[in-house]
Amino acid sequence: MTRAALLVLADGRFPAGGHAHSGGAEAAVRAGRVRDADDLAEFCRGRLHTAGLVAASLAAAAALGLDPLALDEAADARTPSPALRATARRLGRQMMRAARATWPSEELAALAASRPRGAHQPIVLGLAARGAGLGAEDAAHCVAYECVSGPATAVVRLLSLDPFDATGVLARLAPELDVVAARAAGAAAEAVVEGVEVLPAASAPLLDVMAEAHAAWPVRLFAS
Repeated sequence: MTRAALLVLADGRFPAGGHAHSGGAEAAVRAGRVRDADDLAEFCRGRLHTAGLVAASLAAAAALGLDPLALDEAADARTPSPALRATARRLGRQMMRAARATWPSEELAALAASRPRGAHQPIVLGLAARGAGLGAEDAAHCVAYECVSGPATAVVRLLSLDPFDATGVLARLAPELDVVAARAAGAAAEAVVEGVEVLPAASAPLLDVMAEAHAAWPVRLFAS
C-alpha cells in the first residue's frame, strides 16, 4: 500500500503543477550555463545539494508531524528570493488541491485554512506523505527527485536535448538522491527534539539571482 502511494506521489503525472516550472533551468539555459547533458548534470547536482536538501528536510519534518506553520515560516527564512517564495506557495496551492483529493486529512485541511494563499510546497507534500502512510525518508525522496527531474524535463524542451541523455543524468544522480534523502530525514528527526532551527539552510545564491531575473522576463516558456 505505501509503496503504491509513494509511486503515485513521485509520479510526474501527479497533478501538482510542477510541469510548468523549470527549477531555474530556463534562466540557466539562456545564460549559457546549461548547454548539454554534462552541464545539466552539474546544474542538477548543485540544486540537489542546496535547495533540494532544504526542501527535502522540510518535507521530511512535515511527514514526522512537526508544526506545519512553524515549518512554513522556516521555509520563508530559507528562501531569500521573493520570486522563489511566490513559486513555492503557488506550487503548494496546487499540491494541496491534489493531496486533499487523493489523501484527505485533518492536517491538510487545517493548513489550507491557515494558509489560504498557499503554504510552501515541500511542507504540503510532507503532510500528503504522512496522510498516505509514508515516512520521512519517503517524503524526502519525493522532493529530492522532483528537484532534479523538473530541470531535466525542462532542458529536454528548452534545448531539444535527447530524452535518453536527460534520463541518464537522473540515473547517475540516483546514489546522491539517496544520500540527500537520508540526510534530510536525519535532520528532520533531530528537529523533532531540537526544533525547526536545526533544519538545513544550504544556500544557492545564483539560483536566487536567476529566479529574480526570470520573473521579470516578459516572455518565458516556464513559470519559474
